Amino acid sequence: MKKAINVTMPSSAEGMSRVDGRLKVTGAAKYSAEYTMPGLTYGVLVGSTITKGHILTIDTKAAGRAPGVLAVVTHLNSPKVPGDQPEKGKPVPDKGALKVFYDNKIYYNGQPIAVVVADTFERALYAASLVKAQYKAEKHITNLPDNRDKGFAPRGEGVYKRGAADAWQSAPFKVEQEYIVPTVTHNPMELHAIIARWDADDKLTVWDKTQGVNDTRDDLARLFKIPAANVLVHSQFVGGAFGSALRTWPHEVAAVLAAKVVSKPVKVVLSRADMFTSVGYRPFTWQKIGIGATADGKLTGITHEAAGQTSSYENFTEGPVGVSQNMYACPNVNTKYNLVSLDIATPTWMRGPGEATGAFALESALDELSYAVNIDPLELRIKNYAEVEPSSGKPFSTKFLKEAYQLGADHIGWGDRKQVPRSVKQDGWYVGYGMGSGMFGAYRSGATVRAKMMADGTLILQTAVSDIGPGTGTAMTIIAAEQMNIPADKIRFELGDSSLPPAPTQGGSATVASVGPAVVKACTDLKEKFQKLIGNGGEDHPDYAKVLKEHNLPSLEVTSSSDGGNGMEKYAMNSWSVHFVKVLVNAATGVVKIDKVACVSDCGKVISPKTARSQVIGGAIGGIGMALMEESIIDHRYGRYINNNFADYHVPVNADIPQIDALFINKPDPIINVMGAKGMAEIALIGMAAAVANAVYNACGKRVRDLPITPDKVMG
Repeated sequence: MKKAINVTMPSSAEGMSRVDGRLKVTGAAKYSAEYTMPGLTYGVLVGSTITKGHILTIDTKAAGRAPGVLAVVTHLNSPKVPGDQPEKGKPVPDKGALKVFYDNKIYYNGQPIAVVVADTFERALYAASLVKAQYKAEKHITNLPDNRDKGFAPRGEGVYKRGAADAWQSAPFKVEQEYIVPTVTHNPMELHAIIARWDADDKLTVWDKTQGVNDTRDDLARLFKIPAANVLVHSQFVGGAFGSALRTWPHEVAAVLAAKVVSKPVKVVLSRADMFTSVGYRPFTWQKIGIGATADGKLTGITHEAAGQTSSYENFTEGPVGVSQNMYACPNVNTKYNLVSLDIATPTWMRGPGEATGAFALESALDELSYAVNIDPLELRIKNYAEVEPSSGKPFSTKFLKEAYQLGADHIGWGDRKQVPRSVKQDGWYVGYGMGSGMFGAYRSGATVRAKMMADGTLILQTAVSDIGPGTGTAMTIIAAEQMNIPADKIRFELGDSSLPPAPTQGGSATVASVGPAVVKACTDLKEKFQKLIGNGGEDHPDYAKVLKEHNLPSLEVTSSSDGGNGMEKYAMNSWSVHFVKVLVNAATGVVKIDKVACVSDCGKVISPKTARSQVIGGAIGGIGMALMEESIIDHRYGRYINNNFADYHVPVNADIPQIDALFINKPDPIINVMGAKGMAEIALIGMAAAVANAVYNACGKRVRDLPITPDKVMG
């Protein structure tokens, strides 16, 4: 029986920079759109100009005759996608992903109706403007608030009840309010892009922006009915995604189809406007919370209802009400979640999916209750601290949120906060403090890593995981350096290629928790292999290059796997956070300035402190954008986005970002994995928007419940 592996991280990890940082800042890192190859052609999508209906005619003659054009693919001439065809003897499913160029039906404004392929991007772009379609338009609906009565419970979700329903109504102190989170678009810096190349009738290679090369490989193999082993997906660098690259989208299938038609590699790069209709978004969600408490601040009941939008052809569920079921110790909780089908593209997961949306409502409502009871918002949370998971009664694997509360409060200067709004004014600005808590499931799945020690003492680690920016390679290098007792600069971590050993998609804040144990296992197995070469009595950390030379070996390698772990059946596993915010609100204009932020994360052992801090700061900035700026606006008369560009869709810039202190409890979770590390990306955002909204109220007395918090709402 093997002894347990104890993993400790070296103090030198505190200062370790990204292992791929130099490649990124010098431009040496290649992203999907930057690859080139012989015969490369360029595809540009043509989008529908109506929101619902069908195509009557589509005129591609002018586009086809334009200089350099190789093909114009539409539903009239597209090759069939084998996986989209109905199975013999089986009914066509009512709901499913959009089938590209499948028929003449239009489900949303901007839906791809053609792809034009030419020998240069500029020629393809010009020719795409020449494609003309005539439509039979039907009445569309894109407005969720006006159509909530059409809501339905998604399969497997809907209604939850613990204790008595609507118990909050009989509480001596209670609040009931509605909250709106608008449609928010991911908008990473790197546009979505793919290069598709058929190497044979049944062999496909793609360079794609994806958070999971294995998932993309499997999707394309299924759609085109070819062996998964014949599909190779490259995605070594991803310039941000936030969830937008967690699935295979229509533009990817369109590129593969186009490559089949022209028998050449085809590159498709979405425009910024395409990003609003082609790769998902955080869905518009209406929420209503009723919450009640006794005079001493003990919660008696929570009722949380929500309605989120989805497309007419596919059901997407975000589950924003779950956070109310488990964030606080409350005996009576009932929740209800409905979907509303609209004539829009399908939403998708966005950083902190569900919990970020739900926490805005719950943490805002809790803040409102604190004023009704006249109790400090921090004290109210501590009074209702859940020591076990409320919905199941399971103990938490670890939970140090009380310590996080204290650390954050001390750091922000919470003692300076006044309970009465508009109490502090400095130089024409009201000063206020707010807080918001976050929780997200701590997940782990299986992964496989190949470890290869080379004759020069270089350790190569290989796995198929993608890296969308958190610094996966850096964290894995730190783990391996400690395990093998070698310098980090002697380690090379290779990732983002579906031919490498399998690893999970990067999402759900689970990468380090999943791949890290596989790195530990591979290093342990490799050391054991060296010990067998050396014989009994050998060093724990020998000179690996010397051993290889003595045995006349060019290298030594192992391929090792770790499973998804256990403990979920006995423990509730979560990461936790709290965000404290100090704001300034201009008394004359309603402009909100974020003055200071303190974010505290309870995410188990921090493996790579430098990149962890970067993740938390990024999440906080995303939360500031969610609170104050971000909103994708549809003109419901036409069902069309009107701010689908960076001039009109506002995101935080340097001038909007204050001092952000990223703090960590840094206590390992002994249950989830051998390192004790849990996810931190999602909790970096969850609760942040509410913290800002609560601080704004504390500053000026204006409660804004429909995001974003803009000056007109503050002054209105």
